[in-house]
Amino acid sequence: MTWQLHGDPLMWIAGIRALYLQALCPRAVRGVLANSDFRRDAWGRLMRTADFVGTTTYGTTDAAERAGAAVRGLHRRLTATDPASGERYRIDEPELLLWVHCAEVDSYLQVLRRSGCPLTDAQADAYLREQRESGRLVGLDPARVPGDRAAFAAYFARVRPHLALTPEAREVDAFLRRPPTPAVFVPARAVLWPWIARLAYGALPAYAHRLYGRPAPPPAAVTRRLRATGRLLRAIPPTVRWQLPPRHILRAVERLGPDTRPSAYKLRRAAAIMDGQGERRG
Repeated sequence: MTWQLHGDPLMWIAGIRALYLQALCPRAVRGVLANSDFRRDAWGRLMRTADFVGTTTYGTTDAAERAGAAVRGLHRRLTATDPASGERYRIDEPELLLWVHCAEVDSYLQVLRRSGCPLTDAQADAYLREQRESGRLVGLDPARVPGDRAAFAAYFARVRPHLALTPEAREVDAFLRRPPTPAVFVPARAVLWPWIARLAYGALPAYAHRLYGRPAPPPAAVTRRLRATGRLLRAIPPTVRWQLPPRHILRAVERLGPDTRPSAYKLRRAAAIMDGQGERRG
């Protein structure tokens, strides 16, 4: 499931949604602002995140393990301070890693499904089970990582009372609405980025909209826009889309053969096979 889903072009919008959601955890967002250079190197940070997801999805096992070890090693060295208590804490605390993981994976799944990716409930649960491995790579105990939609819903219900709109979250919100851009790309940002940011923000759950205090279109309208965007972007030939950095999919297909190309068709075909097997068993 991960192999098929992570090649979808809506992953970029899902990643922005994840940043909006992750910023609502006070300890997590303080850790990012205390240790990140995202204000000066926003695009570099975005590409490093894309590179990590691409490596752990489409790279070799050794490459994925090296990427995970590098992230764990970096996080072990980083700390942040709670401004209210003065407490110094590590940013690799399991609860913080779990929040970042769940907000990211939930964003991928929610945006792709709402944008028309043909994913059954059983396939969605299979994807979440697979993502326990990505949790392990960043330092989590896979047994503690939610592995299906019901477990994710229970997790978000548990942490929701602890989320808040802090000054740091406001800073992330302002940054995402108007990120710094090299001068040559400013016209493109003016045209494209507001649409991307509004769509990602609109795809957040209702409780996140309430915390940010900014209205969002009705969920049905957001879903229609996600589907229209999905149709538009998926119409671009994959071999064109996959030329963009970091190009992990092209390298994986070159390594493993053309039959391994990620495709939504394979999800539909797998679902049809599973349905047929169920009917025969019945």
